[in-house]
Amino acid sequence: MRYSVGFPTGMEGLIYPIPFAETNDLLKIAQTAEKHGFDSLWGNDHMTTQDYVREEFPVPPRFWEVLTTSAWLAGQTTKLRFGTGLLVLPMRRDIVVTAKQIATLDQLSGGRVEIGIGVGAYREEFEAVQPNVKAHRGDMVEEGIQALRKLFTERSSSFDGKYYQFKNVEFAPKPKQARLPLLIGGNNINAIRRAALHGDGWIPAGFHTDKIAEGVKQMHEIATVNGRDAKSLQVAPQFICHVGKDHEKAIARFRQSQMHTHLVSLSKSTLKEQGSLTHEDINLIGAPDAILAKIAKAKAAGATHLLGILFAANDVPELLDQMQIFAETVVPHIK
Repeated sequence: MRYSVGFPTGMEGLIYPIPFAETNDLLKIAQTAEKHGFDSLWGNDHMTTQDYVREEFPVPPRFWEVLTTSAWLAGQTTKLRFGTGLLVLPMRRDIVVTAKQIATLDQLSGGRVEIGIGVGAYREEFEAVQPNVKAHRGDMVEEGIQALRKLFTERSSSFDGKYYQFKNVEFAPKPKQARLPLLIGGNNINAIRRAALHGDGWIPAGFHTDKIAEGVKQMHEIATVNGRDAKSLQVAPQFICHVGKDHEKAIARFRQSQMHTHLVSLSKSTLKEQGSLTHEDINLIGAPDAILAKIAKAKAAGATHLLGILFAANDVPELLDQMQIFAETVVPHIK
């Protein structure tokens, strides 16, 4: 099973305090991930500050653009892969430029790129960045995935969708990878369907393992009916993690984190399907034995990659410490 780190490109004010990571800290996190054998870094994608963050903090967060940041870090690492968790296509209206950035990054990194794609957790952010666009963001994502595939695979391609259009675009260079992985994020049936029809895998976030198993079953059924190899699809859930020797102390520390505050903010949107389950019930929080038990259940549910693990920490030293503890106490038992 692969395991990777959630990278703080757009996380200040959300899951981490403001300020959190300076540029030298971003490099330190990447180098630490490579040192401890993590598969990849998965940065998220934000363009402007959410309303509740503006109310909580007196200064704005620094949202580092995820593709540019990944390119900079790829030049200073050798094995570490880079992913987007998630690239919010509705905020990126020029799909040809987006495709060009992704393909260039894959070439310059030596084929170390994977792209997670999603709708975005905050519609208010989309409306701020695209105030004159009246759109169904899910439909935009579906069109965008298809447009990216055409650009990545056809020498000259055209696309005439409701939201994205281009004509006779000769696109080169292509990504270095013969098939650059495009994974689809989201917890509802529409995201599962997009993954089954158009993606290389599914990224659920904050989902209990029972729900992951249900989603995997649905994805495989849809893929099979539509002539795709269901077993080739990745299942890459994203979990929160805080690991400690003492189980109860680890939970208490998690509840003191900005991460916990952020999860509460998502309880009526992205995480509304959690129901009565607590964040501690779902995520990798506690002593190593408890975390390993949850990982075993995730694997049994079909998980192939613990994607972009979001370590709960209130500063970079604590984040680096959590990465090391996870690598030393958990990883040896899941390899």
